[in-house]
Amino acid sequence: MSLDAATFDKMTEAYTAAWNSGNPEAVANHYAAGKGITINRGENQFGRAAMINMAGGFMASFPDLKLYRDFIRLAGDRAIFGWTLEGHHSETGNLVRASGWEEWELDENCMITNSLGWFDAVDYERQVSGNASDKG
Repeated sequence: MSLDAATFDKMTEAYTAAWNSGNPEAVANHYAAGKGITINRGENQFGRAAMINMAGGFMASFPDLKLYRDFIRLAGDRAIFGWTLEGHHSETGNLVRASGWEEWELDENCMITNSLGWFDAVDYERQVSGNASDKG
């Protein structure tokens, strides 16, 4: 199966807008039923409730969250979505700017059936805590 590049481009624009909407259900709407994400080899977040909880957690941590679509790549039913998250952490007030990517498997409707998410967790935590001397 090979997805249409224009459809994929529109989907990634909508996915970015979903993250910027402040509505975790809008993010979950991009995942096929029962599917989800695994971030940095952590616990699988599969199913609608888990996806809403995951997205809602990031949105609560960063009330002014802004997600930028940095790059996209499509190869058949596989894709990469590169992003940068920016926002002030709700507890520390520190500005966090973290970049990463998601490796996607997509179905014929351009719904995400599996996502592997990656970002530098050490740098992320350093920015959240504001500990500039901790270079990881």
